Amino acid sequence: MAITLTESAARHVASQLRHRGKGLGIRVGVTTTGCSGMAYVLEFVDELQTADKVFEDHGVKIVVDPKSLVYLDGTEMDFVKVGVNEGFEFRNPNAKGECGCGESFSV
Repeated sequence: MAITLTESAARHVASQLRHRGKGLGIRVGVTTTGCSGMAYVLEFVDELQTADKVFEDHGVKIVVDPKSLVYLDGTEMDFVKVGVNEGFEFRNPNAKGECGCGESFSV
């Protein structure tokens, strides 16, 4: 079980952590919401929880709680810029569909 980052995503997270001045890595999770049922949640990690699973890719730690890992296993996170828009894209092999706006997914 694992989550990976592209080089672009890792550079972006590392840059944000440096700018923030602290943090162990980034927490990736899911929450029930949106038109398709589930949405990705990202936050900085300052302290690990007992049950956290920690992965490292391109020198960046990715922290996931066990409940979210079931939905995220095999996901690759990318950071893309298209025109004036930029953000994370998730290539999640577990997602069976996404809403039209791309903010939520179903499994």
